[in-house]
Amino acid sequence: MMGWMNIDMIQNVLDAAVAAGDVAGVAAAVIGPEGIRLEACAGVTALGGDQPVTRDTIFWIASMTKPITSVAAMQLVSQGKMSLDMEMGELLPELRHPQILENGKLRPAVKKITLKHLLTHTAGFSYPFLSQALAEFISAQDPASLPKPGTRAALNAPLLFEPGERWEYGLSTDWLGLAVEKVSGLTLDTYFLENISGPLGMLDTTFTPSAEQRARQVTLHERGADGKLVPRRLAKPFAEHFCSGGGGLFSTLADYQKFLRIFTANGAEIISAGALSAMSSNQIGALRAGTMPSANPALFAGRDVNPGMESKWGLGFLIYPERGPFGRNAGSYGWSGMANTYFWVDPEINQAAVILMQNFPSGDVGALKTYSRFEKAIYAAAQ
Repeated sequence: MMGWMNIDMIQNVLDAAVAAGDVAGVAAAVIGPEGIRLEACAGVTALGGDQPVTRDTIFWIASMTKPITSVAAMQLVSQGKMSLDMEMGELLPELRHPQILENGKLRPAVKKITLKHLLTHTAGFSYPFLSQALAEFISAQDPASLPKPGTRAALNAPLLFEPGERWEYGLSTDWLGLAVEKVSGLTLDTYFLENISGPLGMLDTTFTPSAEQRARQVTLHERGADGKLVPRRLAKPFAEHFCSGGGGLFSTLADYQKFLRIFTANGAEIISAGALSAMSSNQIGALRAGTMPSANPALFAGRDVNPGMESKWGLGFLIYPERGPFGRNAGSYGWSGMANTYFWVDPEINQAAVILMQNFPSGDVGALKTYSRFEKAIYAAAQ
């Protein structure tokens, strides 16, 4: 376990990020099999305000919802209620006859979408903010007939390729959440409460924050023309009637580290060790994961998570095949959220880490700087 002096090292990194204007507020933690190894917070929930960021501050964790949804699906797989090769069209009629967008036109897909395709982001789905072709196709439709972003109807988008052909980040985990609902007979928020967040004591992890929770929520910030952070209104990333398994959750530092302890405590009675092993190992063969272009730079900066590496994907996570430039070991896995929230698990040292910020765009330079310095400090402390 790290010593108190090393906790001061992490705190100094976060304090420096706030002082430099890289972030308004930040919360971070390191988790081992025994639980919390350290946690540190810095800054305020909104620039110009005086409410400090704490372990109980509410963050929109966006795509860090995806690993929780993936764990839910793998629980059902372990129970024999679903299988990885199960055709999703048999469960969700909307996926029975998917269409593929090619050269601005639609054609029927030849292959079927399976549960494994959804878990590995190889189904063919993308996001409009990542794919210029998809964005142009959607914008060319009749504006009066377009579903509102974040609603259930907005998931009815075409594929960009035949299922299994390549890795493409997108709407797959939202469909995965709908599959969990269909098989379990529960809404996704109820399923999480009964099977994941409730048993783990994640009392502040929710799709619909209460008024009391919203009072503890961090304001989203973005860069002004002068490069300095300014507050930005966070539009609801989901509709009240739709629990987005791909990006709808709000959570806290205190809560999310309870979820991450699953991966350092061999399942923590939430999921089997065998399912965890499958989730954290390469499930896409020779395909490469981790490259995400941008069709909307104001929302997403575009990035290759591991430049020069043959990144892989498990059943819910990006897998780092080589030692990373900031310290994490080969075989580590993790993911991130749109507003610059990040986590990773390092099996070689049985340790997980999480850092929560609320900057736009995703991949904001200040947030990435803070993230990398946090990682460097953790591994320097372990020397």
